[in-house]
Amino acid sequence: MCGIIGIVSNSAVNQALYDGLTVLQHRGQDAAGIMTCDADRMYLRKSNGLVRDVFHTRHMLRLHGNMGIGHTRYPTAGCFSSAESQPFYVNSPFGIALGHNGNLTNAEVLKRELFETDQRHINTNSDSEVLLNIFAHELQTRVQGNLNLEPSDIFSAVEAVHKRCRGAYAVVALIVGRGIVAFRDPNGIRPAVIGKRTIDGKDEFMIASESVAVDALGYELLRDIEPGEAIYLDINGNMHTQQCAQDTQCSPCIFEHVYFARPDSVMDGISVYKARLRMGEYLAHKIKRTYPEHDIDVVLPIPDTSRTSALSLAYHLDIRYSEGFIKNRYIGRTFIMPGQKQRKKSVRQKLNPIGLEFKGKNVLLVDDSIVRGTTSQQIIQMARDAGAKKVYFASAAPPVQFPNVYGIDMPAANELIGHNRSTEQIATLIGADWLIYQDLSDLEEAVRKKAKSKVDRFDASVFNGEYVTGDVTPEYLKAIENARNDSTRSDDVLGSDGEVVELYNSA
Repeated sequence: MCGIIGIVSNSAVNQALYDGLTVLQHRGQDAAGIMTCDADRMYLRKSNGLVRDVFHTRHMLRLHGNMGIGHTRYPTAGCFSSAESQPFYVNSPFGIALGHNGNLTNAEVLKRELFETDQRHINTNSDSEVLLNIFAHELQTRVQGNLNLEPSDIFSAVEAVHKRCRGAYAVVALIVGRGIVAFRDPNGIRPAVIGKRTIDGKDEFMIASESVAVDALGYELLRDIEPGEAIYLDINGNMHTQQCAQDTQCSPCIFEHVYFARPDSVMDGISVYKARLRMGEYLAHKIKRTYPEHDIDVVLPIPDTSRTSALSLAYHLDIRYSEGFIKNRYIGRTFIMPGQKQRKKSVRQKLNPIGLEFKGKNVLLVDDSIVRGTTSQQIIQMARDAGAKKVYFASAAPPVQFPNVYGIDMPAANELIGHNRSTEQIATLIGADWLIYQDLSDLEEAVRKKAKSKVDRFDASVFNGEYVTGDVTPEYLKAIENARNDSTRSDDVLGSDGEVVELYNSA
């Protein structure tokens, strides 16, 4: 999972891009990057680390220009080298930089095609570099050396990208001296929105992964980018749009609403906050059906993502809600940390129980989901150590049983605690007195309740094994299992100082 942003403005965009990336920091903590454009020159700063650590004053001063893109990276295939920080850049045609959220399921096939047919070299293991070169090649075949770039050239190139690429992708690309292009895969798996503001009578536009970034920078949210749609924002402040794919469907990833997105975002017309409130309501109804004689004394969320659902659950159960854990704000999100050893180590550093909320009580802990189960196990033990009589556990999402192939680094199936295990078996493994999961039908209803006309279906593949692109084979799943298995990873995170680089347009 990554965060993308792009701005075409009438003034310098370096600070706005930085501010937007900090708002999207929750989508990726591995690396960050900004590329700006001033006339025919591009300026780049990217490196491993959080936004606040990657960009210092000396870097910001060198990021010139009124147009730029930014990216926060979350690794999806076990490589944490700063060489795979985004945006990526190619110098032909015109000079193009690209940031990408998602994952291509046919990246290896495309990589061979790029070398054998398109005669382009891929220098990293990132599928984002593959996507950039596919787009660049298709655009180059259409302009044929012509320096005049028309919107129709861009839309035709994006149409070709859709025909060649499979998987999930929300893309923002900068073309030197011309403008910014954004597009979304034909299934709309990964989110992207567009905002607009008018300063001194001149329009300025912004692309972002989530609407919260648009709000934070003072733009008006226009709408989501539609599945298969491309948007071209030219340097003169004009917006051009076109549907560039056939057989589109709105199939957003439902796990965005469960965990990844900020609650103050609106995605595909759905308020994340309200969706999580409904998740808690539906889960409360299930607890009433399953354990009508429960003896829960207090509902405690596992901060931060589950707070909204836990508050609603407590309300509908008519049970006291309280905060039982204090979170260390200087520890990142454990789910998206590279390597299982680092995840295990961080849980105890991240959360500390308030003993008064546990001692002598039957507590219901609420989390957004259970992936590997190691975090849940440690938290339940922390509750017991703090004096809880009984510890019950509720998940606002169904059991995670299958790998994700669309940009979330969920591990091999055999590393998922929900894979081929019953609820009772999982409860025993994590040490809960009882465990209850959200039903998938209730989760989907909770999210889509106010957006039935917009969402055709959800990608819920981590819960039901149904991959919306229809091209995921057992062989492919085995390949990503080998790539993502923690035993094959290095827990070392490589990095470099990565000073700002000035890039020249070869044209």
